[in-house]
Amino acid sequence: MNSQYAVAVHILALIDASAEPVSSEFIAGSVGVNPVVIRHVTGLLRRGGLLTTRRGIAGAQLTRAASEISLLEVYQAVNAPQSVLKLHQHPNPACPVGAGIQGVLDTVFRQAQAALEARLALVRLSDIGAALDEQTELRTHAS
Repeated sequence: MNSQYAVAVHILALIDASAEPVSSEFIAGSVGVNPVVIRHVTGLLRRGGLLTTRRGIAGAQLTRAASEISLLEVYQAVNAPQSVLKLHQHPNPACPVGAGIQGVLDTVFRQAQAALEARLALVRLSDIGAALDEQTELRTHAS
């Protein structure tokens, strides 16, 4: 899995935290990537029903409150893989381990994927914002 998911959460958190509309160039500066990457991920989030944009107008808006957007929805919007864990392709069927490893690992990997998705379903975009606020507060007090 690539970093597209983390970029998507970053984009949504930044949009949620901003009082004013933010351009893809501004978001790209925060994320540390090219604005083209931001526009691509923003398009996925728009098609996933998490953002609205208007042609010719800079900025995007969340389609609903951050407290109503789960990280699982973000994961699904950026076309996350069915499973972050992949089986290797050609185990030796003549080997006792090779013959059975994929079936055993498939079960474990499906359980791990289900646990990941269940956890992401519990975390809201507003939780990310609150954690960022807390982190900023801690840095301010440490200075």
